[in-house]
Amino acid sequence: MWLTALLAMSHRGARRGMSLPGSFRDRLKNPPGKRRKKIFVEPIASDEWKFYEGDIVEILKGKDKGKQGRVVDVIKERNWVVVKGLNTHYRLLMKTDKSPGMFIQSEAPLLVNDVALVEPADRKATPVEWRYTEEGERVRVSTLSGRIIPLPPEQRKDGIIPSQWKAGPKDTLPEHAVEKTYKPSLLLFEEELMQKMGIVETRRARKSYWY
Repeated sequence: MWLTALLAMSHRGARRGMSLPGSFRDRLKNPPGKRRKKIFVEPIASDEWKFYEGDIVEILKGKDKGKQGRVVDVIKERNWVVVKGLNTHYRLLMKTDKSPGMFIQSEAPLLVNDVALVEPADRKATPVEWRYTEEGERVRVSTLSGRIIPLPPEQRKDGIIPSQWKAGPKDTLPEHAVEKTYKPSLLLFEEELMQKMGIVETRRARKSYWY
């Protein structure tokens, strides 16, 4: 009990970035006892969230203002979105006494207030809001043109969209995966091979007695 309270107090001033809580990078940035300025985040209800992975957005502020890109990550806890190839910075990794290390390019997150959805029809940034169609479907609608902005297709973490996936020559199809190709039997493995190869066993084991 006291250990849990002590750990909670030591991480009270922790700053949560893009690293998962409790991960190695999170522990490296927030060692026990280190305090940082608290960051206040305006909460956005889950049913009011308007940005999803795969959306095309336009940056409204910063060095990449006016550029458009695809959302590759969403962090709702901090009201962040990550746009592929934009708002980048360089990080120095693996620097030691014997190695100078190397710089890698990484996308920094953007606040949802600093980006806007792009309307597919005219490729212009537009504010959106949730509305209901006559059929009762909840959709995102551009407040400038009134057009519906469809949700991006759901994709996995590796970027594959299941609805658009085309099987290759080495892929296992679902109907092949569920096909029953094994017929259970009471024969031994050797007996099954003999039966398949047409081998007839004519030898008989000699009777043995334990007494």
